[in-house]
Amino acid sequence: LRYHVISLAAVLFALGAGIALGAGALRGADDPTEETSSTVQQITPALAGFDAGYATATAPALLSGKLKDQTVLLLTLPTARQSEVSSLVENLTLAGAKVGGKVGLTTKLLSPSNRKFVEGVATQSNPTGATDSSDYEQVGAAIARGYLAKTAVEPDDTARTIRAAFVEGGLLKVDEDPQTQSQLVLLVAGVPSSGSAGENTVVAGMIGGLDSGALGTAVVGPVPAGESGVVKAVRESDAAGSVSTLDVTDTGTGRVAAVLALIEDLAGDPGSWGTSNSADGPFPS
Repeated sequence: LRYHVISLAAVLFALGAGIALGAGALRGADDPTEETSSTVQQITPALAGFDAGYATATAPALLSGKLKDQTVLLLTLPTARQSEVSSLVENLTLAGAKVGGKVGLTTKLLSPSNRKFVEGVATQSNPTGATDSSDYEQVGAAIARGYLAKTAVEPDDTARTIRAAFVEGGLLKVDEDPQTQSQLVLLVAGVPSSGSAGENTVVAGMIGGLDSGALGTAVVGPVPAGESGVVKAVRESDAAGSVSTLDVTDTGTGRVAAVLALIEDLAGDPGSWGTSNSADGPFPS
C-alpha cells in the first residue's frame, strides 16, 4: 500500500509540474513551444484533493522543526495568490519558523521606468551601502539592510529609516510589519502577465543584493513563473548559484517543497526544483 501511495503521489506531482507526454523534458528544443500556464488548472478535483491530502499527511514528517529558531521575511509580488501565500505561511510555521513579517513589492518598485527614483530612495536611505554593483542590486541590498540580519536583532536607526523611505515612497506595502530583523527571506511570485518582462528583470537584478543580507533565500511561484516569469528570470541571473528556486506552488506538495527549498538554502545547498524546467529535479532531497 505504501508503495502504491508513493507511486501515485509521484504521478500526481508529475501532472502538477506539467511533465506530460510530448512536453517538458520530452519536448525537443526545436519543437513549437505551447503555453502551459493552465496546466495545473487541468487537474481534476479528485487529483487536487489527493494532492492536498498527501501534502497534509507528509508535511509534518518532512518539515517539523527544520527551521526552528529562524525568522522568515515573506516578500510577495503583486501577482502572488493569497491562498498560496497563506499555505506557505502554514508550512513555515510547521517547520518551526517565525514569519517575521509580510511585505509586498509594489508595481511602482517593479516598473523599470521608475529605476532612477527607486535607486535614489535606496542610496539616500542607505548611503553606506553604495557599491559598484548594479543599481537594482543596491536596491536589494537596501531592502536587506532594512529587514534582514544574519542574527536575531531589532531594527536599528538605519533599518527603520530604510523601511520608512521605501514605504513612504510607495515601493513597499507592509501587510504585517516585522518587529525584528529576519534571517531568511521567501519571495513569492504569481502568474506573470503579458507585460511582466520588466518586473522579471527588476527582481532578478535585486535578488543578489537581497540575498547578501540573509542566511538563506528562496524564490518560489506557480508553474508559469518558471516558464516565463520571475522564477525563470532568477534562474538565469548571476545570483542563480546562491538562491534556491521552485516553480510549482500551485499544488499542495509544491508548497511543502518550497519550504524544503528554503531549508536547503539555509544549509548551504541551494538548488532549482519543481517542473521539468528545474535543474535539480522535482523535490529537494
